[in-house]
Amino acid sequence: MSYPEKTLISFYQNLGKLCYAIAASDKVVRDEEFNALKDLIKHKWLFVFDTEHGHKIDIAHHIEHTFKRLVLEKQDANSCFNDFIAYKKAHNDFFTPELNSLILKTTGAITAAFSSQNKSELIMLAKLSIELKK
Repeated sequence: MSYPEKTLISFYQNLGKLCYAIAASDKVVRDEEFNALKDLIKHKWLFVFDTEHGHKIDIAHHIEHTFKRLVLEKQDANSCFNDFIAYKKAHNDFFTPELNSLILKTTGAITAAFSSQNKSELIMLAKLSIELKK
C-alpha cells in the first residue's frame, strides 16, 4: 500500500520516539542500543512502505535524527512512549499486524543490545505489546 510522504515521515519520527523511549526507559541510552537501531533500520525498515507518488524517503534520517535529538535533549522516556501511543491511537488503521510485529521485534532487539533486558525495559515492552494488540 502507498501512503502520502507526510504520513510516512510522521510515522518514522514517532517510531524514533518509541525506540528512544524503550532505550531510555532505564535512564541510560547506550551506544549498543543506538547501533542496534541503525542495523535494524538498514535491514528491516528500508522497504516497509512506498510513498503515494513513488518518492524515496530517507527513513534512516527520520528515525535516527529523532532518536539522537531526544538523547541530546534528555527527554523523558515515558512522555515519548505516551506520544507514540497517542500517535498509534490516532492512526490505528495504519498499524497492521505485520507492522506491529516488526515494531515489537525492533524494540525487543534494542533492549537486548546491551547485556539483557532489565525490569523497566520489560515493563515498557509489555505495555507496548498490549497497546499494539488493541
